[in-house]
Amino acid sequence: MRGVYTPVTKIRRQVFAEIARLAYEHDDYSYIDQLPYKIIPGEVPTYRESVFKERAIVGERLRLAMGLSLRSPAEHNILSMGVEKAAEPHRVLSRPLMNVISFACNACEENSYMVTDNCRGCLAHPCTAVCPVKAVSIVDGKSVIDKEKCVRCGRCKDACPYNAIVNYKRPCANACGVNAITSDELGRATIDQDKCVSCGMCLVNCPFGAISDKSEIFQIITAMKQGRKVCAAIAPSFAGQLGPMATTDKIKEAFHKLGFADVVEVALGADVGAVEEANHYAHAVPDEQPFLATSCCPAWSVMAKRDFPTLAAYISESDTPMIATAKVIKERNPDTMVVFVGPCVAKKLEATRKRVQGYVDFVLTFEELMGMMVAKGIEFGDMEGEQPLADASADGRGYAAAGGVAAAIEHNLKKLHPDKQLLVDRADGLENCRKMLMLAKAGKRNGYLLEGMACPGGCVGGAGTLMPINKAAQAVKSYQQESPYALAAENPNLDSEALKEGTVETEK
Repeated sequence: MRGVYTPVTKIRRQVFAEIARLAYEHDDYSYIDQLPYKIIPGEVPTYRESVFKERAIVGERLRLAMGLSLRSPAEHNILSMGVEKAAEPHRVLSRPLMNVISFACNACEENSYMVTDNCRGCLAHPCTAVCPVKAVSIVDGKSVIDKEKCVRCGRCKDACPYNAIVNYKRPCANACGVNAITSDELGRATIDQDKCVSCGMCLVNCPFGAISDKSEIFQIITAMKQGRKVCAAIAPSFAGQLGPMATTDKIKEAFHKLGFADVVEVALGADVGAVEEANHYAHAVPDEQPFLATSCCPAWSVMAKRDFPTLAAYISESDTPMIATAKVIKERNPDTMVVFVGPCVAKKLEATRKRVQGYVDFVLTFEELMGMMVAKGIEFGDMEGEQPLADASADGRGYAAAGGVAAAIEHNLKKLHPDKQLLVDRADGLENCRKMLMLAKAGKRNGYLLEGMACPGGCVGGAGTLMPINKAAQAVKSYQQESPYALAAENPNLDSEALKEGTVETEK
């Protein structure tokens, strides 16, 4: 539901704005106890059957937005319980990052076949004839499915000449590419944290707003209020996300008004990766390894290594663009705190890894960033603009959309190793990524570069984005054209001599 302003979207943005406002303007953090009444005013419910339930759900959203854990609905605890733990200028996030607010879940059926009003009560009624367990019968001239008998084979649906039988699946589970959504004893959705890769697709697809991730808005603002120098590393998928007035010459000004000391393009780190992986492919495929898979998407990488362990060695060990950019920032200013700003929930999980913690201090999604801007009253139309962003090449900026990573590697392979030919396969969406890996496991992708992206359309379809995927992809193309450099290997902002020779050691 990206780009569609639904009541779920409205509440999420209100929550982020209020938490940002709390961090910017208040020292008494117990003020959070009042916020559910500000977001859900009055006595008449707007979204659910009870205004008290609405406020209770908003309360849990507020806690998650502060990086805190959900409270048990079976125990008495005030909303501000443990809030002082969030008032820290460092990471407080802990797993699980993806959370189901149990009493917000509608307990949707996992997989069900239903007869709609399209049923014409035909004479043939093939639905009854094809059902292997006699679960379909005719009542008052219409087809009826006995859900207790139904084995969900779908034959009745296929046989109906009027398409009157439809298959409903739980939206969150249907969107999950790693089958991490299960049910509790009350039929409500739960997340198997051992399977979850924090892609956030369940969050995006739940129409009841029952799933939410933890946020670091509060800690970022706290760090800035305490005088820490904080730099924003902004992902290339930001193009278009903050509105048509948010041009690249105004981005830095907006971040400065929020309290950030500087802004650096994460596409700079993508440039580093494009050159490294072009060299890796040229030197290793297929003589030393059958194929090379990209590593820039953490959700895809985790799924691939976990579910296909025999192929794990063939996934690139190059730093993700987030980490590579953070390393550059830390090398220039060791005392600077780095905030990755992007579309991705999985980056929050990636940033909790021990080898990453020294480089990336916080992660912020575009949706959370918008909450901060609302809290500070920032309007791009009121800005004159500063120097446009010019850290990265068109190649690096193209990482934001599906196909862009492979294209960047191909461009640099032709530049650095003109005699080497590249074979490419790519997939977006974890289910499609799994199919691609099955082909690779069967030996049908030898000699290939495999580009994997967990989100539909690539990073532009991430859970923390604000606009439709197609429009976001077009905005990224325009953003690419603004770059003064076409190829990553030609970007003067890279310390690229060693990279061009393929001699840089990457962290294993």
